[in-house]
Amino acid sequence: MVQNQGMDVPKLLEAATLLVPEETATENDITVRDVWDYLRADEWEVALQLLEELGDVRSLPVSFWETLATAAEQMRWERSAAWCHWRCYETRNGIIRADLTLRPASEARRQVPFDGAGVLRPMWSIGHRTSTGEPALDVARLWVEFMPFLGPGGQSSVRLAPLDPSQWQHLEPGQVITMHEDRSVAGTAVILEVRRPGTAGTE
Repeated sequence: MVQNQGMDVPKLLEAATLLVPEETATENDITVRDVWDYLRADEWEVALQLLEELGDVRSLPVSFWETLATAAEQMRWERSAAWCHWRCYETRNGIIRADLTLRPASEARRQVPFDGAGVLRPMWSIGHRTSTGEPALDVARLWVEFMPFLGPGGQSSVRLAPLDPSQWQHLEPGQVITMHEDRSVAGTAVILEVRRPGTAGTE
């Protein structure tokens, strides 16, 4: 069954490649022509990685990321599939990046690292208040950049996927927000970047 599913991978990657403008190039001068070379050599994993990189150069349609997600799922590349689904969300709702520092285990509820691939759904204090003046917390999933896990006392750039994006439109670079897994502060984040839907991904 897995083999039959795999037969669809080249067609999916070819379809995604057709959605990338020919002039698009990464900082390393990778273009769709390079992707085609790897597809002809049946190097599907490399082709998928290069397409993900090209998708970060400029804004591409949701269908591009949906197609890559399907291909990654059929290749059993779970983290890559999760990333492509994440980029689907960002294409529709925009990008929020921040520099997150977690509190050490001695000062926080969390004692072990968490999976950085968009699994954790913490609450955030982003400036909203309840009718009684208490901080109102907003939920956003968390993707840790460049690291598979993040543990107590750790620091990393992260991406946030709010449950209700409309509540986060006031954020600006330099703004400080706090992360909560209960009412106590689990970490502090400084907003690095806020991009509206339709703008390019990170370089």
